[in-house]
Amino acid sequence: MNRSELGAALRALRRSSGKEAKAVARGAVMSASKLSKIETGRLSPSADDVDRILSAVGVSDEVRAEYADVARSVATEATAWRLIQRAGLDKAQRHLRETEARTSLLRVFQPALVPGLLQTPEYARAVLSRHRDLSAETVRRTLGARLERQEALYDQGRAFRFVLTEAVLTWEIVPPLVLAGQLDRLAAVSRLPNVDVRVVPRAGPKHDFANHPFVVHDRRAARVEATHAEIVVTDPRDVALYVEKFEGFAERAVGGVELAARLESVRAEVLGQPGP
Repeated sequence: MNRSELGAALRALRRSSGKEAKAVARGAVMSASKLSKIETGRLSPSADDVDRILSAVGVSDEVRAEYADVARSVATEATAWRLIQRAGLDKAQRHLRETEARTSLLRVFQPALVPGLLQTPEYARAVLSRHRDLSAETVRRTLGARLERQEALYDQGRAFRFVLTEAVLTWEIVPPLVLAGQLDRLAAVSRLPNVDVRVVPRAGPKHDFANHPFVVHDRRAARVEATHAEIVVTDPRDVALYVEKFEGFAERAVGGVELAARLESVRAEVLGQPGP
């Protein structure tokens, strides 16, 4: 059962109960507009949304358990990168910008490369150009859309938290001069009052594994970057797992003055210069 089918099934249950949409929405503690979007498949409900709707409708425990399993499945959607690329990477960047605009607190964990919101134009171009099947025009449009997303960092009404592994700082996917410029960019952005950049040191004991990159939008959704697809998770229990993982790494990462010193040291190392 997909999102559209789940919405239609919930609408059918409500109608068979004889209850009006407004009454069910009140009982589920949500707006009538939100209920309508769920029922018509325009909005993917969380498992909690479904449970509250079923409680308001009044169904058996057996039915609730069945729909809870379906809701958890629907709350995780995977879209293959090849399909995202086919639809247009620049369009995907603009969609991300819209999603980020609705986010008050953005948490980004990245063990592999500098996050898009922090990339310099040169670094971003190098990352995009790795894909040999992308035309120069596609790279140009996608790069422009990615840089437009970065304007959000200067919105003082929103908070951004980034946690990177130290390997990101030394991974030479770009020439040394480009990487040095990227390190300068990290240092500059980390000084913004609403931006927190931290790095998990390479040395020392670790409490967890840096499995893959992920982004958490408030506590509403998490986007996970797998090799083959982008996975969007909206079940509150699953989103909470990513928040917990992020905070665990954030507690053990360095920021502020210590981060600045580390970036300066790595920059000197990258350029083959004596350390500070």
